[in-house]
Amino acid sequence: MTRSRMQRTGWNKRLLASTRGRILALLRSENHTVNELAAALDLTDNAVRAHLLSLERDGLVQQHGIRPGKRKPHAAYGLSPDAEHIFPKAYGPLLAHFMTVLSNRLTAPVLRGTMREVGRAIAAGHIERWKGRGRRDRIKAALDLLNDLGGSAKFDEGEGKQFIHGRNGCPLAAVTSTHPEACLIVQSLLSQIIGIPLKKCCEYGETPRCCFELPRK
Repeated sequence: MTRSRMQRTGWNKRLLASTRGRILALLRSENHTVNELAAALDLTDNAVRAHLLSLERDGLVQQHGIRPGKRKPHAAYGLSPDAEHIFPKAYGPLLAHFMTVLSNRLTAPVLRGTMREVGRAIAAGHIERWKGRGRRDRIKAALDLLNDLGGSAKFDEGEGKQFIHGRNGCPLAAVTSTHPEACLIVQSLLSQIIGIPLKKCCEYGETPRCCFELPRK
């Protein structure tokens, strides 16, 4: 590792351990208003605004729309496209090359099957402890495992539908824009832990977003 890379990595670690890092972690999951961040971090609104101003100057946070409030609208904040590099992803270049070699050597059906097999293999060491647990417990276990792998996802439901999705938190973001079949690893992993087949509805591009729909009960 070069000196500049070591210095950057050390700076990232110090940032993530700070209050600003906690704000970034919250915004990595979803957009938040000042009030929501203040409540989550037990800080005053003014303290949060000061941190957000600093993060905006650093190009890590930007405003993402307006939400209605009781007396006035509130700005919602989220990560900028450049913020994802703050979170550790040293595997990125290696995994990208690996996926390129695999895709060149395997047919599309075999490649997709291989990705699903990888997901099943990752889940294998965790399934037994959740055997017999309820659907909600298994969903939480799947989210915890995904977050441990470097992702940032949450469970949402509404209008009779249930989703697991992440914003700026795909654990395979380094490769999914060029190799979307890699998402099948996460799809298979989540399906195995939860015990039901999930439908993939991920977004690709500069800012990949995980999205998996759960079947109705």
